[in-house]
Amino acid sequence: MHDTAPAAKASAWLAQLADTLQRRDVAGALELFAEDCYWRDLVAFTWNVKTMEGKPAIAAMLDATLAATGPRDWAVTQAAGSEPIEAWFNFATAAGRGSGIFTLENGKCRTILTTLQSLEGHEEPLGPRRANGVRHGADRNRATWAEQRAAEEAAYGNGTDPYCLIIGGGQGGIMLGARLKQLGVPTVIVEKNARAGDSWRNRYRSLVLHDPVWYDHLPYIPFPENWPVFTPKDKMGDWLEMYAKVMELTYWGGTECVSAQFNEAEKRWTVELRRDGKTITLRPAQLVFATGAYGPPKMLDLKGADSFGGEMIHSSQYSDGSAYRGRKVVVIGAASSAHDVAVDLWEAGADVTMVQRSPTTVVRSQTLMDMAFDIYSEEAVARGIDVDKADMIAAATPFALQPPKQKALYDRIRARDAEFYRKLEATGFLLDFGPDETGLMMKAYRTGSGYYVDVGASQLIIDGEIDIKAGVEIDRLTPTGIRFADGSEIEAEIVIQSTGFQSMHEVVAKIVSREIADEIGTCWGLGSGTRNDPGPWHGELRNMYKPVAQENLWFQGGNLALSRFFSKFVALQIKARMESIPTPVYSTPLQ
Repeated sequence: MHDTAPAAKASAWLAQLADTLQRRDVAGALELFAEDCYWRDLVAFTWNVKTMEGKPAIAAMLDATLAATGPRDWAVTQAAGSEPIEAWFNFATAAGRGSGIFTLENGKCRTILTTLQSLEGHEEPLGPRRANGVRHGADRNRATWAEQRAAEEAAYGNGTDPYCLIIGGGQGGIMLGARLKQLGVPTVIVEKNARAGDSWRNRYRSLVLHDPVWYDHLPYIPFPENWPVFTPKDKMGDWLEMYAKVMELTYWGGTECVSAQFNEAEKRWTVELRRDGKTITLRPAQLVFATGAYGPPKMLDLKGADSFGGEMIHSSQYSDGSAYRGRKVVVIGAASSAHDVAVDLWEAGADVTMVQRSPTTVVRSQTLMDMAFDIYSEEAVARGIDVDKADMIAAATPFALQPPKQKALYDRIRARDAEFYRKLEATGFLLDFGPDETGLMMKAYRTGSGYYVDVGASQLIIDGEIDIKAGVEIDRLTPTGIRFADGSEIEAEIVIQSTGFQSMHEVVAKIVSREIADEIGTCWGLGSGTRNDPGPWHGELRNMYKPVAQENLWFQGGNLALSRFFSKFVALQIKARMESIPTPVYSTPLQ
């Protein structure tokens, strides 16, 4: 028999919330929440990406936003569970339609997620709203689809300004461009590489995505059912190129953004581009930096570099190990790129040593598949959990509640793979699971570094095929290699620094100004107070997907999943501004 009790309880709770909010009774609304409660809002109430932690924070948000938001039409769409109850719901605001998830424990709300999904009167042309595609009847002035597209493309190069300019044509820029296209926002994407997808094609030859296909879909066009679980980088590049063409994006490859200045009076940017050797100036209202999850490469300033007789590059410059066959190569770093580069070098026949400066979190790929991707899997799809539903489920847990869940997961992972970890540590490899034992995912959110999903390198390390030099500081480079603080030396003909990247705001420093970049501050990280993620606590990724200190400037980036999910909310914020829909941003000193 179908259990209707969870839906009845959830509907009763939501009706009470709707009633108190309609009456602007914030105190009454707070009575419906547990003492340890969280409200995560993505644009719907706050025009921001923000989590309110605890009743005082929720009260402050509601006091500031209720009058403008005018929430109404609350309705539970499904509910399940006994303790806690998880309920999905729809609602409307003055600006549009939203959806969310809340959990009830002992009749009180512990967590609630509210998301804006569409703007009233500016819905995407999907399903019954799709374009007709043809105008029946004879017309001597008819313009075909191809002619219209050609005219649209030519206009931006001949003085027409887009409303939005996206700097960076990798996955993040392409997905946001697709969202904006569907919302009717005139947008140009500029990319230094010649073709869409080159940011993947230009990486080292053996690169394959570490995340599975169910986690990596792009908006509107999911990967077909015959797509491999793990996507090779050139296949991914081809898909992005196809996607940009099919989604009719205005994509300028071979184009570099030289400078950008914001006119406060006109609320527009003046952006100088260099395209095919020519200078072009565009004046968009909105400027998006989609240059990846991070900024420029980070290189160690090593003593003795001027005396080193070999070659030294950053891992972002590495593409193929064939030129290093039979040569001694040192890879400085021990996170994802360092491991992948080391394997590629080994496959090419190089003599590889990895220099590990700090501990690394390592998780076997199959273990992650079995234990950590339950809502992004073929089994999940069979249960009716498509990628959009999975994204909402993932977003419903606030960052503050992630650590205990992740620690429990990694306790199980460590028990399952105890023998693997014993063998890896026996090589001298420095293994950790984060400063609070919370594993890979929290490292990804906090710093975007310090972890590796094992797809083969660890066994090479265990077997001694890739040497490890761990836990000893580098003293200096010598003419023939690297000398360490303990007096030992490693011979090296090539040094590859897999030492990470700077924050995305450093790209702003180069293109806009140092002052504005510093005013914006670091991108990424939660403010957890752990290594390389200094506090204070933010509760959301710093400066990502939301308004920042500089007006009309946005950051879009992250892995495929984050880029996919948050591209919707960045696009809605930009579309609302284009249509002069009021967007009163609720923020606190930490945004």
